[in-house]
Formats: sequence, C-alpha cells, structure tokens
Amino acid sequence: LKDPGIPVLLSASDNPERKTRWTLEAVKPGRVWVGVNTHLTNTFAARAIEMGLLDGSPLKGFRVARAEVTVGNSRLDFLLSREKTRGKESCHLEIKSVTLRIDGKAMFPDAVTTRGAKHMRELLRIVKKGGRAGVLFLVQRADCECFAPASRIDPAYAQSLKRAKDAGVDVMVCGLRVRREGVYFEKLMPFKAT
Repeated sequence: LKDPGIPVLLSASDNPERKTRWTLEAVKPGRVWVGVNTHLTNTFAARAIEMGLLDGSPLKGFRVARAEVTVGNSRLDFLLSREKTRGKESCHLEIKSVTLRIDGKAMFPDAVTTRGAKHMRELLRIVKKGGRAGVLFLVQRADCECFAPASRIDPAYAQSLKRAKDAGVDVMVCGLRVRREGVYFEKLMPFKAT
C-alpha cells in the first residue's frame, strides 16, 4: 500500500454508522490478489469447514458448534464438534489470516503478536489436559507453495507454535485464491518448520 498505483478491491457499505463508505478487501502488489480484510477470515474458515473443504486435514467431519469461545483468559475463534461412535468429540480452533510471502513461502505473523502467542499457549493447555485443539492458517494469496512461521519477525510466536505443534495441537494451512469476483479454496498446504 505504500506504493502509489497498486490495484485495490473495495466494497461499498450503505451503513450510516460507519466512518467511511468503503472497505479495503484486497490489494494486488504483484501478479496475484492478496486478501486483506481480516474481518472475513472466520467467515471463510467456517464455510470451508461446513462445506467439507478441509476433510483432507485433521478437521475431517467436524462442524462449527460455536464461534468466539472463551477459554481461560482467551477467546478462541471456534469450538468444533463431530459425532463419534461413543458420543461427540470437540476441538477448539484458532484461525489466523496470512498475507505475508517471503521466498515463495506464506509466513505468519507479519508483525510481533503477543496475542497470537497467547492463543498458542491456550491451545497447548487444552491438549495437555486431554482435549483437542488446532490452528488454521488461511493464506489469502495464491502464489505460495508452503507455510512457515516468521521466526525472524516474531521468534516468541514461532517458538509457541512449535511447542504447541510438538505437543499435539493440529496445525493446518489452507491456501485461498482471491479474485475480483470472490475468494476460492485453492488447496491444503504443507507446514514447514523453520
């Protein structure tokens, strides 16, 4: 956004309570559109889960039970559930929007995130108590081959993600393709530890 002339996608709102009429949805700094409206991230994730688009991941068969769930001192994005032969299984899920690309890799975070590290610690606590938990990184650009934590930007977050993954927190990455006409599920992507 710092360079003039970069194409952008905007949406209009008729809500008189808003400060501005327009919402920045995506930017095109190179060959691909990059989704930047973080308010839509959970909507994209919920739709992908409900449509079964993540059935190639550990989320197979899960459905959204509740959104914005308080756990400990944190609020996690979703509580998922699925039927099992002996009742229901639940999974707490945190969603992260990924826009940063370095050397062909999607990376998160793009700035230090103490809140993000706190969420990883909360997911780790859930797993250590015998529960199930996961984090889903939604890559909002179609020019990345894999995902890695941005350890040079936020080493504390990268370490908290590694600890959580090593303890059994499910780490999933979903690539999206952003176009003028909409946002589309592209593929599940590999996670590469740095």
